[in-house]
Amino acid sequence: MKTENVTVYSPDRILKIGLVAVWKELFLSLLKSRELIWRLFLRDFSAKYRQSLLGVLWAVLNPLITVGIFVFLNKSGVFNIGSIDVPYPAFALVGLTVWALFATGLTVSSNSIVAAGAMVTKINFPKSSLVIASMGQAVVEFMVRLCLTIIVFVIYGIVPAWTAVLLPLAAIPVFLLTLGMGFFLALLTGIFRDTVHVVVLFTTFLLFLVPVLYPIPDSGLFAAVNAFNPLSHLIVGFRDLVFLGKLSSPAGYFGSCLFSLVVFLFFWRFFQIVEPKIAERV
Repeated sequence: MKTENVTVYSPDRILKIGLVAVWKELFLSLLKSRELIWRLFLRDFSAKYRQSLLGVLWAVLNPLITVGIFVFLNKSGVFNIGSIDVPYPAFALVGLTVWALFATGLTVSSNSIVAAGAMVTKINFPKSSLVIASMGQAVVEFMVRLCLTIIVFVIYGIVPAWTAVLLPLAAIPVFLLTLGMGFFLALLTGIFRDTVHVVVLFTTFLLFLVPVLYPIPDSGLFAAVNAFNPLSHLIVGFRDLVFLGKLSSPAGYFGSCLFSLVVFLFFWRFFQIVEPKIAERV
């Protein structure tokens, strides 16, 4: 008598397999979901800019307005930016480019599950695809801002260091840190809808606590706080590759890269554990 292989699916299967097998399962699931992630990204991108007059150009206007305000405050004596060796607009735009990848990504990923609505409750698919696809918006705006920064460099006649070619690699730790936090915040938003508003306030406040628009002083409270802030090291390292051609704090930068990887892997795994309960909360 011929026997047939029977596959039994259970909702908590990923919790019962071994440690090595579970990571293999996660990466295979991500690989199989690549088409779904792409389609979800196209849907979100089209929906965001469908009836927008300027569309993706808002990614250009926002940093220009922010830099313009700080240039005005600096020249009027209201705010002292400090001593820098390059034109301030170029300095600030580099910082804002990498910062926006974090801030925009955190905002859109935290709202990704709730925004899907009935899709989460009625269709069985990897919910992590929603979070990953939402990060596509942040990546597109990052690329647009990077093009704007190149134009500003040409206007001011700035020649970046050769290490600027490593900027796509330098953006990966920021992406992983944002995505890892986004996994957790997406779950939290499913429970508390006002999480998104808290994230917006948090990123707005954090903008002034990290060296995005001004350099880190040699001493003081601001310098002490940023010495232990992994995001600060990632931003400074990104800027160092453009202007200096070397890392001013290699230990801090690579330590922050490792921290970003740990945050991503931890919350990705945490998301997979909690995923079966997501539909009950949305």
